[in-house]
Amino acid sequence: MTTALITGGSSGLGYEFALQLAVLKFDLVLVARREDKLKSAAERSRELGAPRVSIIAADLARPGAAEEVHRRAIAEAGEIGYLVNNAGFGTHGRFHSMPLEREIEEIDLNVAALVAMTRICVPAMLARRGGVVINVASTAAFQPVPWMATYGETKAFVLSFSEALAEELRGTGVTVTALCPGPTHTEFQAVAHANRTGMPESAYMDAATVVRQAIAAARAGKAVKINGAMNLIMAESTRIAPRALVRRIVASMFRPD
Repeated sequence: MTTALITGGSSGLGYEFALQLAVLKFDLVLVARREDKLKSAAERSRELGAPRVSIIAADLARPGAAEEVHRRAIAEAGEIGYLVNNAGFGTHGRFHSMPLEREIEEIDLNVAALVAMTRICVPAMLARRGGVVINVASTAAFQPVPWMATYGETKAFVLSFSEALAEELRGTGVTVTALCPGPTHTEFQAVAHANRTGMPESAYMDAATVVRQAIAAARAGKAVKINGAMNLIMAESTRIAPRALVRRIVASMFRPD
């Protein structure tokens, strides 16, 4: 059975990936910082049918953490055939007043750790001529996001990186999918201190639906999956709308109180 490694596997979309892949009988390696939540996620995954679940408590934003996590995962669960790069967070506010250390940590986790985990896991997938990588991006990747400038930049990188790698790996048996959800009910808003934005409640999706669509898109070999018809329309419209207009609309939605 294929082993799936899920970063940020203790909550939000990562937790939902663990549950849904457990139902599909994947062996799991769940990675996150909070060991107590990892244990809960592992227990629930076993209940749903995961034959084997390993947990690794680690801060992937730390230099060298990706290599350490991979070594432990291989030792405990064997080669990784399904990688979900979900770990990440956002910050909300005026960039010039945000703590620099937190902004750099955001880049290290959302970008550097994702690149490292992908680079480390893909060679073995290529050797077996089969594997799946799902990189969690966002609809924030399609336009600048004033008041969440660093977060939007990291997700733009994830989208572009994933599309480029998907094309490089075409025909190898290894697929790469950039998952681009819009607003989703998870812990993300609370961590980012972005609960009060101009985003209407009707725009939010539930995590289970987002993950179900992601797994189906990866199975179909899609390079990009934008969740929800409205999100798709809005993301695609940014390609033709004047960029100055797009910036101002997004700024009005995310402007802090």
